[in-house]
Amino acid sequence: MTKPLDTDIVQLARGNDAFRREIATGEHSQVVAMTIPAGEEIGEEVHEENDQLLVFVDGEGDAVLDGRTSKVTPNDLVLVPAGTRHNFINTGDGPLRLVTVYAPPEHAPGTVHQTKAEADAAEAAEH
Repeated sequence: MTKPLDTDIVQLARGNDAFRREIATGEHSQVVAMTIPAGEEIGEEVHEENDQLLVFVDGEGDAVLDGRTSKVTPNDLVLVPAGTRHNFINTGDGPLRLVTVYAPPEHAPGTVHQTKAEADAAEAAEH
């Protein structure tokens, strides 16, 4: 049985400097904190089997879903249904910090990728 997550998720996201850090994983979903440095992006991707919900905590950026762009700022929530091509781009001067939920889980429990390059290399090794 998974232990309940009891934490200040905003404080946790603001304290995360890793590109991707798994926070909690259950049988059907997963919580991950992400920090995108200024001028960088998550990278265009499609999760065929996973819905993804993103809650933005700090910074500003662009959400690109199936070619349509909209601004994201703190307190914005974006739902990316499975099969949707998407990218999130940091357009601000500081880090773009967010918490994302994957359903079902996308990454192994304990996953920490300090940089996007490290995340890309790990994903390439999985395929």
